Amino acid sequence: MARERKFSTEDLFQVTEQMLLTHGYEGFSISPLAEQLEISRGAIYKYYENKEELITDYMLYKMEHFLVELKEIETIDGFDAQFDFLINIIFKNSTIPHMIEIGRRITINNKKVQENNEKREKLHLDMYHHLQGFISLGRQEAKLRETLPDPLILGFIFQTILIPNHFGIPHSQWVSSIKEMIRHGMLNN
Repeated sequence: MARERKFSTEDLFQVTEQMLLTHGYEGFSISPLAEQLEISRGAIYKYYENKEELITDYMLYKMEHFLVELKEIETIDGFDAQFDFLINIIFKNSTIPHMIEIGRRITINNKKVQENNEKREKLHLDMYHHLQGFISLGRQEAKLRETLPDPLILGFIFQTILIPNHFGIPHSQWVSSIKEMIRHGMLNN
C-alpha cells in the first residue's frame, strides 16, 4: 500500500487561493485541488466534508493572518504613519475583497460551514474594532472631517483596492496616487 504524500495547511490554502482566484467559487472543486497538491482526494476529505468547509476554513485563516498584521497599526505613532501602514497592508492583502465576495456565494450546508461563517463575521467586526483607534487618532489630530461617518471612511479606504489598474500603472505609483487622492481629493482648490 502506497504511503499518502504529506501536505501542510499552508500548502493546501495556498493552492486553494490560487484556484479560487483563477476559477472562482463555482469552478473550484476538490479533485483538481488534490491533483495540484499531488495527493488523493481522500486525503483532503479526511479533513473536510466538502469544498464549503475547506473554503470557509481558508477564509478564516486569511482573515486571522490579516488581523495579526492589522493589530500592528496600534504600535505606530501618528495618523499619517498609520494611514500609510493601513494602505500598504490592504494592498499587500489584495485578495481579501475577492475572497469576501466568494464567501457571499457559499451555501451553508452543514454546522461547520455555519460556524466558520459566524467566526468570519466576528473577525470582520474585530477588524473594524482595531481600526477605531486609527479613526479616533485621525479625529484627534484633526486629519479627518468631523462630518464624515467612521464606517464611510473605512469603507472608502478598503474599497480602493477594487479600483482596476487597466493601464498598468506601476504598483508603487498606483498606491501612492491612491494615498494622495484619499488625503487630498482630486480637485485643485
